Amino acid sequence: MSSFKVFDIAGSGLAAQSVRLNTVASNLANADSVSGNPANAYKARHPVFQAVHAAMRAGSPAAQSGAAVRVSGILESQAPPTVRHDPGNPLADEQGNVYAPNVNVIEEMTDMISASRAYQNDVEVMSTAKDLMLATLKLGQ
Repeated sequence: MSSFKVFDIAGSGLAAQSVRLNTVASNLANADSVSGNPANAYKARHPVFQAVHAAMRAGSPAAQSGAAVRVSGILESQAPPTVRHDPGNPLADEQGNVYAPNVNVIEEMTDMISASRAYQNDVEVMSTAKDLMLATLKLGQ
């Protein structure tokens, strides 16, 4: 395995956590939106990660080792929207109900902290690998 593969692996983790942070931001931004129709209410989105081994990637020789992570898709929650009785809202239906997204703000904040720390860990891995490579180059001096 090449010493530089660590950057590919950590870089794929950075990209995956960036997608995770973006979906959390989208969920939080829409947490307070309402709709007059349950079908139009915002649905929480969550990325699905997949581990990819180098031998399984297209065009990669089987002898090469390594791994990566990729986002295989973003799923929408199938939980029903929250019904709120708010007859004064201009979006309210005939019964005076509006439909709020199925976003749990506490879970989203926890997910954001987790994704942020995973992102920081990937950055630290890359920084440590760089420092070790530079130290190895200095051995010959």
